[in-house]
Amino acid sequence: MTLLTLFTAPKPFSNPHIDLIQRNAIQNWKALGPEVAVLIMGRETGMPEAAADLGVRHVYEVACAEAGPPLISSMMDYARRLTDSPYLCISNADILFLPDILEATQTAARLADKFLLLSQRWDLDVREPLDFAEGWEGRLWAEVQRGGKLHPPLGSDYFIFPRSMLEDIPDFIIGRSGWDNWIIYHAIQSGWAVLDVTPSLRMIHQNHDYSHLPGNEPPYKLPETKRNIELAGGEENMLTILDIPKQLAGGKIRHSPVTAVRLVRRLEVALTPKDAHKKGLRWTLTRRVRRLRKKMTGE
Repeated sequence: MTLLTLFTAPKPFSNPHIDLIQRNAIQNWKALGPEVAVLIMGRETGMPEAAADLGVRHVYEVACAEAGPPLISSMMDYARRLTDSPYLCISNADILFLPDILEATQTAARLADKFLLLSQRWDLDVREPLDFAEGWEGRLWAEVQRGGKLHPPLGSDYFIFPRSMLEDIPDFIIGRSGWDNWIIYHAIQSGWAVLDVTPSLRMIHQNHDYSHLPGNEPPYKLPETKRNIELAGGEENMLTILDIPKQLAGGKIRHSPVTAVRLVRRLEVALTPKDAHKKGLRWTLTRRVRRLRKKMTGE
């Protein structure tokens, strides 16, 4: 039995750079060893060929939205159905992990029955196929230290959780914004141990453009993003890593450090109106505090 199943919905493999970084990521996940199972899901161009080349299972049958990308609820259902791993990790297909992902998962499992793990990422320009021969961990981390940059504390590129969690979630569309913010909100509301594992788990994002989306722009303004946010219950449920009260560090759960940007974020959350009407004094104050927070984080 594997410890962890990593599953993802890759972008089309038709763009040479996207093809490169997605193949890097899948090979990286396989290099984590026999404790990790890998699934790729969806019907995008080049996916069957990539799965065959890389020796991973391709789940074509996953339910997809009219816009093309899979539904996260269906992805999670197939991850449970096709593997027996006690822990699952839904991840973007451009993410690289170091072996400390396994240690962090095992440590969290020892400290809490129900947990959700996520972290900040290290951004890295990758233009060549990566080598996962013996010693790859040290080479990759050395490259990150030379040319990588820690991303601001927003967005979520992966979640790790026990397979019994998140069994009944809305039909969010992957590759669009909002669903990850809701998962943080839902986990906190459910009383689970939601942990920022940035001090314990090194995760690297391979930089890329958005040529797979209309206008070569991030997905924030797409209709599917609006739908995701509506399914999530509105903007008041859009939480980020800044809203997580605890960290996993040094093998222990501790309170997240109090920082100026976290305090500003708390004020932003408290001010955000609980309705959809973006007008009035409260919304004006929310926008001003949000601009301050983005300036502080360099967004």
